[in-house]
Amino acid sequence: MSTPKTPVAEADPAAAESMDALAESFAAEYGVRPVPAPGPVDTTAICTTPAAHEELDALWKSVVHETRTRGNDIHLPISLAFAERLCRAYPDADAELVRVSTLLHDTGWAHVDESRIISEGFKGDWRKAAIRYEHEQRGCDVARRVLPGLGFSPAFVERTCEIIDGHDTRPVARSLEDALMRDADRLWRFDRAGIALASSWFGMDPAAYADRLASEIIPELITQAAVDMATADLNRSNCLLKTAVIR
Repeated sequence: MSTPKTPVAEADPAAAESMDALAESFAAEYGVRPVPAPGPVDTTAICTTPAAHEELDALWKSVVHETRTRGNDIHLPISLAFAERLCRAYPDADAELVRVSTLLHDTGWAHVDESRIISEGFKGDWRKAAIRYEHEQRGCDVARRVLPGLGFSPAFVERTCEIIDGHDTRPVARSLEDALMRDADRLWRFDRAGIALASSWFGMDPAAYADRLASEIIPELITQAAVDMATADLNRSNCLLKTAVIR
């Protein structure tokens, strides 16, 4: 689509009602928050267990261009590594859907006005910035372009797009897979590489950004496994970067 998505103007009331029902169903099924993890939770440094599934290599190669914008070549692989851990902690989730959605979720940044990414996407009420809706739409365009040729079914492609579309701007998750992708998208920020990169986007020094992670981002996490991973990573990063002193 050529017109940026906005929260209201392009909404399909029937589709929105259906999606709201999905969110309500997810909330009812997973009523305890953060959602307890039935599987093992790995809180070691993420660099010790990178995501190395070779079956995704063809997908990575199909979006190399999209990884060269806004630090996606750092953000996406680290987020995918966290997604792998979350899938082990929540074995009932469709792991393939979580992996693919995580790998593709921010590819849309490569197809928007790059000059607006920082000026609009990380300033003020950034979650409601028009460019964030636009990058979600463009990410769906990427998914619909690359996934069919790699053997993914039309139904799988649309499930992937349902997660990508709204991952930044929609306030609630609509499925366990959606929740795990959202948490993976946030977890990378707690690693030292994430702090180094993302703090500059928000115009913050590492100490101020680490404070923001603790006060704003940890409470947004949906799963207990993500909370445990984030807390462990933030403690390590604070020690490593000496944020108690360099502030």
